[in-house]
Amino acid sequence: MKPQRILAEDPRSQSLLDVFGQWAEQGVLRRLDAALARFVAALCPQASPQVLIAVAVLADLEGRGHTCVLLDALPQHIAALQERAARAAAPAATTDFSAPQDWARALRACPAVFEEGAMDTGAPLVLSAGRLYLRRYWRDELRVAAQIQQRLQQGLTVDMTGAAAVLPRLFPPAAEDEVDWQRVACAIALRGRITILTGGPGTGKTFTAARLLALLYATAANPAALRVALAAPTGKAAARLKQSIDQALQTLPAIPGVADLSQRIGPARTLHSLLGARPDTRRFVRNAAHPLEIDVLLIDEASMVHLEMMAAVLAALPPAARLILLGDKDQLASVEAGAVLGELCADAEGGHYRPETAQALTRISDQRIPPSLIDPAGSALAQQVVMLRHSHRFGGSIGQLASAVHAGDADMAMKLLGDPQDAAVRQLPVTPQLDAQLVGLAVDGRDQARGFAHYADLLQHGPGTSGQDADWDSDWDAWSRSVLSAFDQCRVLCAVRDGAWGLHALNTAIAARLDALGLLRCQGEWYAGRPVMVTRNDHDLGVLNGDVGMVLPTRKDGLRVVFASGQTLRSVSISRLPDVQTAFAMTVHQSQGSEFAHTVLVLPERSTAVSRELIYTGLTRARSAFTLACADPQTLREGIQRVTLRSSGLLARIQTPLTP
Repeated sequence: MKPQRILAEDPRSQSLLDVFGQWAEQGVLRRLDAALARFVAALCPQASPQVLIAVAVLADLEGRGHTCVLLDALPQHIAALQERAARAAAPAATTDFSAPQDWARALRACPAVFEEGAMDTGAPLVLSAGRLYLRRYWRDELRVAAQIQQRLQQGLTVDMTGAAAVLPRLFPPAAEDEVDWQRVACAIALRGRITILTGGPGTGKTFTAARLLALLYATAANPAALRVALAAPTGKAAARLKQSIDQALQTLPAIPGVADLSQRIGPARTLHSLLGARPDTRRFVRNAAHPLEIDVLLIDEASMVHLEMMAAVLAALPPAARLILLGDKDQLASVEAGAVLGELCADAEGGHYRPETAQALTRISDQRIPPSLIDPAGSALAQQVVMLRHSHRFGGSIGQLASAVHAGDADMAMKLLGDPQDAAVRQLPVTPQLDAQLVGLAVDGRDQARGFAHYADLLQHGPGTSGQDADWDSDWDAWSRSVLSAFDQCRVLCAVRDGAWGLHALNTAIAARLDALGLLRCQGEWYAGRPVMVTRNDHDLGVLNGDVGMVLPTRKDGLRVVFASGQTLRSVSISRLPDVQTAFAMTVHQSQGSEFAHTVLVLPERSTAVSRELIYTGLTRARSAFTLACADPQTLREGIQRVTLRSSGLLARIQTPLTP
């Protein structure tokens, strides 16, 4: 047998590469992680074990949403890898990394690493300020930081007369002892080319955004020429944004220059559609050389926007255009690397408004910033960030539970979940295996919280109850809307995809239960009543990743997948939708931007996938009823205490003054 080719000159490094290969086989690392370490060893055969383990950790963290790795934190990350290997009964790395190492010196000695500030060699790895990056994330971080810094330096002159005339009409007077943060948000947006608006569910982010758009039109020199674009990361979030904005605009008072805004603004689009996604490439039609032709860009669900996408958006946005970001800083960050909104809003709760900012906001909005939120040393970024602090949706136990989770108070969360008198918040005790009680809850619901049996019953009745073709045709739209609306009353949210508590097992079990009860005939891949989620963009069909539809029968065309966007229905033949998954259950990530009357959050046993952000995001999808299904209460406690902090240097770069 031909001996294995030695890539690394140091036998310890070669041994480490072999271990990485076995870790990839056993799921401790991704194959991509081990491949990157081999690639670096091929570029730099003399690479030390420190370099190779740092590269493997960096690749592993990139898969978990980090954009870099802090050198000081490498020992902890290595220990976590070793622990995962031990749980998987995988071989241990023989090199001892427990003692402190001079990581920076080892990395500087490797030709595959370029250190920021030195001559750029084009190396695939970058060392900067005690952080190790893959080059593309370092590049994107530089670009996003530079663009935001430039926008923060572009202060705008506010039309005080126009603002004073319009703002009181957009917002009713607030109580004397309360700050109307929605009005403050509009005042902040008038002062700069970037505004970051954060707040929890029900705090009125899109309501405020609609008022802000009206204010911009009312104070524009030429309202008819103002070009506004609405966007969101997913098709579902874009549809909800447009619907929410339109609803808020319907309650506007009569203001000069602010008529027919819904038609003038146009539909909301996904960021991929806005920028002009190109097939089989990560590049876009719109970029710095071919910028967007807009004056205002409003992006909702900005917590889902990853670093690379934010870099693309900022590159394509004209320097004179306004950027307004809306999102909940406490929700899960993007699936891909980066937590841009979370970093931009890191100091939002503390305000940190400079005295001159507070005075200007009072002059514009007639609202006084509390002294506790004033900071003479506040950053330039903090002056353009506002947090809405009052939830109009959540009161009672759901709001209290969300507050407890956000505060990391596991004892209070457990107390609220265990209150037998509370009809809104419940905990379902289940066994470690997939539990029939959980599936029964999803199908039958509880108390006043309906389950999937409700939509299945409506499905069975069908349109055209008289049996006449004319009745079928005339009633089909109304029936389809009622079925889709009933289905959206309930959703099961999962922390993981695989295993007894995962997405796939629960979808299969719920479909089987509905079939056994005779409510659906879940035979084969396609059947009437199958809810599906699109998993891949198809611009030709007009469907996007995250869109949820329902398989329904039609009189002439057989089964079709029907999607609702507000009151508009569209349908696609099942033969043209290969990239879908059943959607009785979805991941918490997939649920972002949605809300359901009854949400069932399913937590697996003792999983590191369960974090405070995941629990908070799943919980706040519920409008009126929330059920937690968890086999081990310790999973909830540990999850509430597990805060996800993604490694990044973005905020530090933004807060570093630009050199002249």
